[in-house]
Amino acid sequence: MSDTLFITGATSGFGEACARRFAEAGWKLVLTGRRAERLNALVEELSKQTEVHGLVVDVRDRKGMEEAIANLPSSFSTLRGLINNAGLAVGTDPAPKCSLDDWETMVDTNIKGLLTTTSLLLPRLIAHGRGAGIINLGSIAGNYPYPGSHVYGGSKAFVKQFSLNLRCDLQGTGVRVTNIEPGLCESEFSLVRFGGDQARYDATYAGAEPIQPQDIADTIFWVMNTPAHVNINRLELMPVSQTWAGFAIERGAK
Repeated sequence: MSDTLFITGATSGFGEACARRFAEAGWKLVLTGRRAERLNALVEELSKQTEVHGLVVDVRDRKGMEEAIANLPSSFSTLRGLINNAGLAVGTDPAPKCSLDDWETMVDTNIKGLLTTTSLLLPRLIAHGRGAGIINLGSIAGNYPYPGSHVYGGSKAFVKQFSLNLRCDLQGTGVRVTNIEPGLCESEFSLVRFGGDQARYDATYAGAEPIQPQDIADTIFWVMNTPAHVNINRLELMPVSQTWAGFAIERGAK
C-alpha cells in the first residue's frame, strides 16, 4: 500500500514541487490550495501518476479545514506525512510603515494555519506511528534578523521553536518532526511579497543562482525517506552565493 502525504499550499512554489516529487515516487497525495483552477489542474495532471485528492481550502479557515479533513475519502485516511508549506510574506517596508492587516495575514497563515493543520492531522500521524513525519517550512528569516522582516521573520522563528517543542511532545510515538529553513529561493513567494513587481523580483535573483523549489522538494523527499530511527531536527539551506548579512550600522546619528 502506498504512503499518503498531506501538503498545504500545493498550487505553487515548494508545495507544488513537493507534490510532483512525491507523485513521481508513487506516494498518494492530499493537496490543499486556495486557487481552485490551479489546484484542479495539478490534481488532474498528477492523477496520471498516483492517487491524488484536492481540497480547495484556505489554511486560515479553521472550520473549512476541519470539514475538509473530517470528510477525507477512506482511501486517504491513513497518513504518513504532513508538509506544512502554506505561508507568505507581505511587503518589505519597515515596521512603522506596515499595515496591521498585512501583519495579521502573515500570523493567520504562517502560524495559526500551520497550527490548525497540525492539530487536525496529529491523530492520523500518531496512528501511523514509526516512520511518520511532519515537515514544517520555516526560513532563515526565523534565524537571522534583517530590515523589513519583522512579522514574517517572527512567524518563522515561531515555526522553528514549535517544531522543536512538538518533537518533544511526540517522543515515543515514532512521529518525526523537521523544520526546513530555506534561504534565497526563486519562487512565486517573492513575487507576492513584492506586490507583483516583476522588475524587483528579477533584480533580486539576477546573477545569484538561487535555490529552486525543486531543490527544497528533493531535500524534503530525502528527509521523509531517512531510516525511521533518524530524525532531522532542523535543516538550513542557502545558495552558495548567499551568506549571512552584516550588521546594520547607522552612521552619523544625532
